[in-house]
Amino acid sequence: MKRNLRITPEGTKDYLFKECTAVNYVCKKITKVFENHQFHQVITPALEYYDLFSSIRAEDMFKTTDNTGNIVVVRPDSTLPIARMVTTRLQNEVFPVRLYYNQAVYRNNPSLTGRSNEIMQLGVELIGSSGKRADLEIITTAVESMQSVCDDFRLEIGHSMLFNALADELDADEETKDIIKTYIENKNYSALNDILDKLPKSETATAIRKLPSLFGGDEVFAQAEKFIKSERALEALAYLKDLYSTLSVLNLGDKLSLDLGLVQRNEYYSGIVFSGYIPGCGDSVISGGRYDKIFNMFDCEMGAAGFAINVNFIAEKSKHSPKKNIAEVLVFAKSDETIMDAITYTSQLVKSGVKAQFSILSDEKEAREFAERLKIKRVEVI
Repeated sequence: MKRNLRITPEGTKDYLFKECTAVNYVCKKITKVFENHQFHQVITPALEYYDLFSSIRAEDMFKTTDNTGNIVVVRPDSTLPIARMVTTRLQNEVFPVRLYYNQAVYRNNPSLTGRSNEIMQLGVELIGSSGKRADLEIITTAVESMQSVCDDFRLEIGHSMLFNALADELDADEETKDIIKTYIENKNYSALNDILDKLPKSETATAIRKLPSLFGGDEVFAQAEKFIKSERALEALAYLKDLYSTLSVLNLGDKLSLDLGLVQRNEYYSGIVFSGYIPGCGDSVISGGRYDKIFNMFDCEMGAAGFAINVNFIAEKSKHSPKKNIAEVLVFAKSDETIMDAITYTSQLVKSGVKAQFSILSDEKEAREFAERLKIKRVEVI
C-alpha cells in the first residue's frame, strides 16, 4: 500500500527553509538564556517504557512494543524522563541541579484543534530545591526566555493547590472532579455551572464556581478571599500573593497577571503553575510550575520546578527571524583541473568571514544563471 507515500502522518509536518531558520533562531536565543542561568543540557530517549507516564492519559500517547513484549511510548513529556534520569544517573551530583532540554514530545490529539502531535520543546528543570527562591528563579527565567524572542507576551501565574484543596473537600467522585478540572482549564463557564448545579450546595462548590473568573491583578486576591474558606487553599493564596508582590519589581505591567483558575493538565503539579501567551496564538506557548511530588514514584523526596516552551508556536509568530542565508560569492571551477583549487579558495573565503559557495555545476553559463536566480552578487571563476 502506497496511498500515504507522499504525506506526513496527521498532526505532523515538514519544516522548510524559512521555518527551520525561525525554529533555529528561537532555540538559539532561548538556549542562551538557559545557559546564562547555568542550566546544562540533557537528552532523553525518544522511546520510554509506558509505566513511566502513569500520570498521562493512555489515549494521549503513541504506543508500541519492544522485542520482549513490553509496552513503550514515544516520549509524550520530558519532565518525567528527566526525573527518571536524575534518580538513576545523577544521584552523586551536587544538588540542586539545573537541567535543560531541546527535544520533541509527541501527544495524540485526535481533534487537533490547532495543536500538533509533534511538538518541539525547550524547557528547564530545577531539581533538588523548593520554596520561594527556587520558584522566583524559574519564573524569572521563563520571563527572560519570552523576552528574548517576543516583544509582546503575557505570563499568567496561579497555584495548583487552590483547585486541589477545594476539590478534596468537594462532595463528588474523582471522575466528576476531573471533568470539573477540564471545564475550569477551558474556562467553560456554562458546562462548569451545569455540573456544579447537580452537586450539593456548599461553600466549596461556590468557590470552585468562581475560580475561572478570578484573573487579573492585585484585586484578584481580595475577590478570592470572599469565597475561599479552605485552610489549605488560603495558604496557597497567601503564598501566591507574596510571590506576585515580589515579582512586581520586574515592572512587567500587564505582561504579568494572576489566574486562580489556572490548572495544568499533568497531574504532578503541586505548587505554583504558570502559562504564557503571545498575540495571534490561542494556546499557551509556555507552561510550567512546581512538581515536588513527581519523585515519589521513584521512592525519593526532592523539590522540583520547571517549564516547557512550545518552539513551534513561537517560531510561527516570531517577527525577529533572520533573513535567509544567501551566499555573497559563487566560486566556479573552469575545468576539472581547477576543481580542488576552487574548493580550497571557497574554504579560504568562508574562513575570512565571506559567505561563499562552491558551484557544483560544470557549465559557466548555468552557474551564472544559478547565481542570478539566488541573488548571489558575485561569481568568481577559477
